[in-house]
Amino acid sequence: MEKQASFLIAAPTSGSGKTTIARGLMALIRQQGYTVQPFKCGPDYIDTKFHAEVCGRPSVNLDTFMATEEHVRELFAHYGNDADVCVVEGMMGLFDGYDRERGSSYEIARVLDIPVVLVVDSKSAAYSMAALLQGFLTFRQDVRIEGVIFNKVGSERHFQMLQQVCDDLNIRCYGYLPKRTELEQSSRYLGLDFSSRPETKALVECLKQHVDWQALFSLVAPIAGVSCSNSWSKSLQGLGQIAPGTGVRALVAHNAEAFSFFYQETIDSFKTVRYFDPEQDVPSFEGVDLLYLPGGYPEKHVEALVRNEACRKAIKAFAEQGGRVVAECGGMMYLCQSIIDDEGEHPMCGVLPYSITACRADRKLSLGYRRFVLDGKEYRGHEFHYTQLVEPANGPFQKEVEWLGAQVYNAKNEPVDTRIFKYKNVLASYTHLYPI
Repeated sequence: MEKQASFLIAAPTSGSGKTTIARGLMALIRQQGYTVQPFKCGPDYIDTKFHAEVCGRPSVNLDTFMATEEHVRELFAHYGNDADVCVVEGMMGLFDGYDRERGSSYEIARVLDIPVVLVVDSKSAAYSMAALLQGFLTFRQDVRIEGVIFNKVGSERHFQMLQQVCDDLNIRCYGYLPKRTELEQSSRYLGLDFSSRPETKALVECLKQHVDWQALFSLVAPIAGVSCSNSWSKSLQGLGQIAPGTGVRALVAHNAEAFSFFYQETIDSFKTVRYFDPEQDVPSFEGVDLLYLPGGYPEKHVEALVRNEACRKAIKAFAEQGGRVVAECGGMMYLCQSIIDDEGEHPMCGVLPYSITACRADRKLSLGYRRFVLDGKEYRGHEFHYTQLVEPANGPFQKEVEWLGAQVYNAKNEPVDTRIFKYKNVLASYTHLYPI
């Protein structure tokens, strides 16, 4: 391959099959001996896991709300510099952002000047696809939609009709994925199911047969392959004022499901990283500047977390002694007094005088970008959860836990009721923080 190939997999709507086809293409291209660098548009923490599994290297989020356009370009150049192929998976529909098209996959494609391949769900449609595709091709002139992959195609005859659409619109058709139940990814708790290893063999073989994947190598982005030794920003500051400056030695909670939602850039911002599993390990804090408790689904693992009492006591002691802690969403839940579900109440670390309800009757979706200012620094991040805080009863240290007066806003600059907690050197919230 003479040039580094780069393209963005997008779709007209959510549920079109972006993740399935992106994951399959990543696996297929890697099987041919190429190095594939995966990226994900937006703040998603789960699709990146599928990418990392099939590519053998971390997937990186590209987000124009949480980072500047310049930084997004630096990220793409930095992480993709040594790859043969860069594959970016979009989010939602191509033009769906937090404010019209702002923050959308389209905006990432525009910022990177990267070609777009549309994944189109063609179930129960044929030539009507011409009107749909014509709209996407002409809606914005500053994005390069280079071709189409059709999904859920019913038969070879169905595909021939869809091919006619592409011929009439003078857009390349890279192939299709037939409608097969075994190729469809099951639903997840908050998205796609990653609790078990997704089967990719059938998907890869199907793509080999029906998609001209080698033609994708002709798609390039001007930024691809550019040396980034001088452009990669060194502005990462750990996690802000809670861990000021660079050179942070971090201890990170990590578990396949309970504590696993973090941005790769956060991990790479630390000088050193040690991992521990709160379900099995008792952490040592020697040589540690920061304990980082990322998000996940601790409410699905309460029994194991309760059993490891020694870990919970060690974390509480570290926090009480002034240790620096950043806890996000699931990590914050773990720091609370307890998690309540339909089976009962389960004790957690007891650092924060709150409980969390994960009962079905109490579930309420909280979703969206977040920003707030703390000690003169602006924090940006994302929130996605169904669990809710339960107000505490009067406790011996309730007054010491500060519900910070910093107002939290969403992407449209509207105030939201997300709470940011500070206790000694603990910073905790439902918001997943971005590291710049």
